[in-house]
Amino acid sequence: MSYSSIRSLDKAGTLSLNSLADFEPSLATKLIHVRSLLERELAAASGENDACLTCSFQAEDILLLYLARAIRPNIPVLFLDTGYHFAETYAYRDRIASDWKLNLVNLLPVRSVAEQEQEHGLLHQTAPDRCCGLRKVEPLFAAVGGYKVWLTGLRREQARSRAALEEIADFILPSGGAVRKLSPLADWTTREVWESCAHYEIPLLPLYELGYSSIGCEPCTSIPTDPSDPRSGRWAGRKVECGIHIQAAPAR
Repeated sequence: MSYSSIRSLDKAGTLSLNSLADFEPSLATKLIHVRSLLERELAAASGENDACLTCSFQAEDILLLYLARAIRPNIPVLFLDTGYHFAETYAYRDRIASDWKLNLVNLLPVRSVAEQEQEHGLLHQTAPDRCCGLRKVEPLFAAVGGYKVWLTGLRREQARSRAALEEIADFILPSGGAVRKLSPLADWTTREVWESCAHYEIPLLPLYELGYSSIGCEPCTSIPTDPSDPRSGRWAGRKVECGIHIQAAPAR
C-alpha cells in the first residue's frame, strides 16, 4: 500500500461502509458501532475545537483518525512531540499530516531534549516515570483541558493495565477539571485493526515491519520480549504505562 492510496482516499472525502460485506459480521458490526458513536459524540461537541484526538501514529490511532475525519475532517490531532521519537515516526507523521491535511498540533515539553539532559541527565534511563511526566503527561494534560471530548485509540487487548478500559468515561485532570474520554476501539483486537487498515488501504508505520508491536520513544522501545505481550518491549519491563491515561489523584 502506498501513500498515493492515502491521497486518493482523502480526495474522496468520505468514509465508505457500503462494502461491509467484505468484513466478517462481527467486524462490520463494530465498524457501524464506532461510526455511530463518533457521529453522536462529535455532534454533541459541535464547536470547532470542542473535540480532539490524540495520535501516536500507531495502527489503532491512525485507524481511529481515519474514521473520525470522515465526520470531523479538521479535528485537532494532538501529537506528543517528546523529541525522542524514532526518525521513522517523525517521517510517517509528517507524510500523513501532509497527505491528509491534518490539523496537527505538536505538543512540546517545557524543556528541549538538550536542556533536560543538561539539567537532569538521561532521565529515560534513571527515572523513566519522571521523563514521561515531563515530556508526555504535563504537555498532554495541559492541552486536553481545553477540550470537551478526547478521542483515543486505546484498546483493552493492548495491556493488562487496560483490561478495564471503558469506551466512554469522564477523565479527571490534575486541575480538577474533567474531559469526556472516548475509546471507540476499546474492544477491538489487533487483527481487527489491521484488517480494517488493509481494507481502507491505510499504510502503517514502517517500524512494524521490523518487529515492533508497541512504539513509543526510541530509547524506551524495543522488539517485544514476550510474543504474547505487545507492550513487553516498552521501558525494558520497568513499567507498563507512561501516565497519560492514568487518572490524577484527587486534590486534597
